[in-house]
Amino acid sequence: MKNSFDAFFNDIVSQAGLKNEHDLTLPELRSIISKINEYFYTTYDGIGTVEALDESFDYFSEFHKFWEKYHKDILNPIVDTERCKQVAKILNKINIDNGKSVFHELYNTFSLRPEEICKIRYFAANQDFRGSRDFEDLFQKYSDDPTIFDKNRINKDPVGFLKDIGITSLSQSDKRIKYALIASQILIDNNIEPFQLYEHFGKDLYKIRGFLLSNRGSGFGNKKTDMFIRDMVVLGVWDKPVNFEKIDVASDINTVKVALRTGILKTAIPLVSSFMDIFCYQYGLIDEMNALAWRKVWEEWRAMYPQSCIESPSLIDYFVYRVIGKNFCKESLCIFQCESGLHQFKWHSGRNKTCQVCKEQKASVIRKVMPCSDSEGHLVIEKSEFVTGDHPLLKDIRECPFVEVCNPKTPSFRKLNPPKSISILGQTGWESARTMKNEGGGGLMS
Repeated sequence: MKNSFDAFFNDIVSQAGLKNEHDLTLPELRSIISKINEYFYTTYDGIGTVEALDESFDYFSEFHKFWEKYHKDILNPIVDTERCKQVAKILNKINIDNGKSVFHELYNTFSLRPEEICKIRYFAANQDFRGSRDFEDLFQKYSDDPTIFDKNRINKDPVGFLKDIGITSLSQSDKRIKYALIASQILIDNNIEPFQLYEHFGKDLYKIRGFLLSNRGSGFGNKKTDMFIRDMVVLGVWDKPVNFEKIDVASDINTVKVALRTGILKTAIPLVSSFMDIFCYQYGLIDEMNALAWRKVWEEWRAMYPQSCIESPSLIDYFVYRVIGKNFCKESLCIFQCESGLHQFKWHSGRNKTCQVCKEQKASVIRKVMPCSDSEGHLVIEKSEFVTGDHPLLKDIRECPFVEVCNPKTPSFRKLNPPKSISILGQTGWESARTMKNEGGGGLMS
C-alpha cells in the first residue's frame, strides 16, 4: 500500500522537476495526506466567497478557489472542425437514407391538444423528467385530471403538484418546489398560459429561450429550455417558428459522451472525477462546449449539404442522445462463459441463462464490451429497437454509424466518459459536505 503512494508522490515530484525522490516514512505519509485533505476539502473563516445559484457561498477549500480560476486552462476543451465535418457527413447520409423521423420522432401525445401538450411539457421541463415514458405518463395523468397542471393551483400548492406527478421520492425536493412555484408565477405575472408564450414573443423561439433563462430560480437552464422548445416544434405545437436554428443540442451525459468519443470535442486531459469538480465548474464548461461542438457539426452539415440539412442543431439531440448514446455507445455486448468452463460466447442480452453453444449448461456474464469494439457487435445492433421492429428508424445497419469517426477497434481509441456533477445544495451536496480546517470529518454522504 505504502509503495503505491511512494510511486504516486515521487511521480509528482519528478514531473515538477525536483530531485528528492525517496521512500516516504510513516510521519511523512501522515503529513502529506493531511495536507492533501486540507487543501482539497477543508475551509476556514475568511476564506472568501463565491456566487452560485443566486446565492453567496464560502469557498469549499483552497482548491475550490484554484479550480474556479484555472479549470478552463487545465481542461482546455476545443472543438475539432475536421471531426465535425466527418460527423456531419454521416448525419447527412442517415437523413437521406432513413428520412426525417430519425431526427424528429419523440413520443406519443395521446391526441391531446397543442395547448395541453405545451402546458404539461412546460411544467415537466424543469423537473428533470427524462425520456418518452416519463412524458407519456404525464400525458395520461393530465387526461385523468387536467387541474393537476393548472398554474394557479400549482402556485398555491407546489408540494401537492409534485405529489400529483409522482416525483416526491426524488432528491432535492426543496429545489423542485421552488421550480414549480416560480414557473407558475412567471405565467401568472404575464397573464398567459405556456402555449401563449409563442404569440407573446412573436413566434421567436430565441426570445422565448432568453425569457425562460432570465427567470432565475425557475429551473429553466440551457438544457431544459432547449429541450422544451425543440419538443414544441417537433410535436407540432408551435408551427412556423422564427429562429429555430438558434436552439442548441441539449447537453447531457449521452450527447457529451458521443462528442468526446467521436472527437468533435477534445480536452487536454481526461475529465476529472466529480469529487474534484467542486461546484461543478468542469460540468458547466463541458456542457457549454458540447453545445458548441454539436452546433459546429450542424453548421458544417448546412454548409456542405444545404438541401438535406435539418432545420436546427437541436434536432440532432434525439438521434445522438437516444439512439447512439443510450443504445449503441455503451457496454451492451455480453461475453458469457458456460458453467462447465468449456464454452464462451457473445450475446445481445445479459438476461440469457443458458449456454448458447452446448444448449445445456447454465451460463453467466463474465464481461461486457461496447458493440463497436468487437467483431460480433452486430448481435447488439441488429436487436436494437431502432433497427428492428415494426417501425425501425435505421434500416439494415450492423454497426454504429459513427465507427468510421471513432475507430473503436484501433489502439488510438479512448473510451472517454462524460462528466458527472455533485449538487451544491442538498443532503449529498457540497454545502453539507464542508468541514473546517483542523476539525476533520466532512465529505459527501451516500
